[in-house]
Amino acid sequence: MRNHPIIVQKYGGVCLETPAKIRAVARSLADLHGRGHRVVAIVSAMGKTTDQLIQMAYEVSPAPNRRELDMLLTTGERISMSLLSMALADLGVPAISFTGSQAGVMTDDSHSSARILDVRPIRVREELDRGRVVVLAGFQGVNPATREITTLGRGGSDTTAVAMAAALKAERCEIIKDVDGICSADPRIVPEAKPLRQVDFASLSEMCFWGAKVLHFRSLELAQSQDVPLVLKQWGSTENSTQVMKEVAGMENGKVLAVNSLARIEHVEIDSKDLNQGFEKFAQHLKQNSLSWPQLLASSFAVGKTSMTVACDSEWLDALLRTLEQSEDLRRQRAASSSVSLTCFGGVSSELPFRALQILGRHGIAPDTYVLSSHSVSLFVPVEDREAAVKALHSLVQPA
Repeated sequence: MRNHPIIVQKYGGVCLETPAKIRAVARSLADLHGRGHRVVAIVSAMGKTTDQLIQMAYEVSPAPNRRELDMLLTTGERISMSLLSMALADLGVPAISFTGSQAGVMTDDSHSSARILDVRPIRVREELDRGRVVVLAGFQGVNPATREITTLGRGGSDTTAVAMAAALKAERCEIIKDVDGICSADPRIVPEAKPLRQVDFASLSEMCFWGAKVLHFRSLELAQSQDVPLVLKQWGSTENSTQVMKEVAGMENGKVLAVNSLARIEHVEIDSKDLNQGFEKFAQHLKQNSLSWPQLLASSFAVGKTSMTVACDSEWLDALLRTLEQSEDLRRQRAASSSVSLTCFGGVSSELPFRALQILGRHGIAPDTYVLSSHSVSLFVPVEDREAAVKALHSLVQPA
C-alpha cells in the first residue's frame, strides 16, 4: 500500500460521544480503507470529556498545576483512540492507536498551550505501509528536550490533524464535524444562516479567531503555510462540506461572509508605568498562577494603567478572576462583554463599521469598542445583547 494516497480525517468529540457513534465512525474508516486509501484518523475526547476533566481538576485544586493538568487531559483522547481501534479490529480492519508522543508530534515546553515544532511520523508511516489504519490521539505531543507530555490547547486536535497531514504529504485533510460545514452564523442563534461551500484561508482564519467554532485558527495558519488541502465535512453526509481554498474565484471584494461572536471577554487592568511593564506583570501573574496565555484581543495604556482584553474558555476565565482577587496590581476592570464580528472577503469596505453601528443602534445596542482588521469588523457589546447583535448584523451577509 506504499503508493496509495493518504487521507487524514479528524473526528470531533460529538462524533465519538457514545460507543454506537464510535462503531459508526469505525465503519466509515473501514469503507475508506477498503477503497484503497491509507487512512489516519485523529480523534478528540468523547463528547464533553475534556470539559468534565477540567471541572474535576478545579474541584480538586483552585489552581491546578499545568503539567499535571496536561497529564489528566490527555487521557480523554487516549480513551477515544483505544475504543476506535477496538471497533476497527472487530470489523476485520487492521488498526493501531498512538498517543501524540508515539506519533512523533514534537512541541515546545508550554503546558496547556504548546505549539508544534516538528512532526516525525516514523511509526505512523511504518504502520500505514503495513496496511493498518492508524488512529492518533489529537491535542497532545511531547517536548523532546524535557520528554514531558504537553497539550496544544482548545482546538488542538484540529492542529494535530493538519500537522500530520502536512508531514505525511496527505492527499487531503478532512475535519469531520456534526454541523453542515461552515455557515454564515451560528445556526443555533440564526436559524436562517447559510452554509459556505467555499471559503478562503484568510477569511476563515479571521472567522475562527473571532468565535467560529468549526476550526481552531492556529490549525488554519498551519494549513495555509504548509499548503494542506483542507475540507470540513458534516458527519454522515456526502454532500454537506466546505472546501478551504487559497482563493475563491468570482467573489466580490468587501462581501460580508459571516457573523461570529465570542460569548465572553474579560477586561483586566494592571498598574504599570507603560505598556511594556503591563505585559511583564501580566505574564508574571499567569506564570505564578499556572495559567496559560489567553487569546489577547486588545491592549492599551493610559495614566499608569495597562488595559488588556482577553478571551479563553470559561474555566480559564473563572480561574483568572479568582487569582485577580488576590493581586494588588491586577484587577478586573469591568464586567465581561461579548464580541460580534463581521468577516469580509478580500477586505473590509470603508463604510462597513458605520453601517454596523447604525444597525445595532436601531436595535438599541450600544457597542463600546470596535476593532478593525483587513478582513473583519469586531464590536464589543454587553453580554446580554450578544445574540440580538448577531441576528441584527446577519442582515449584512450577502447571498452566495
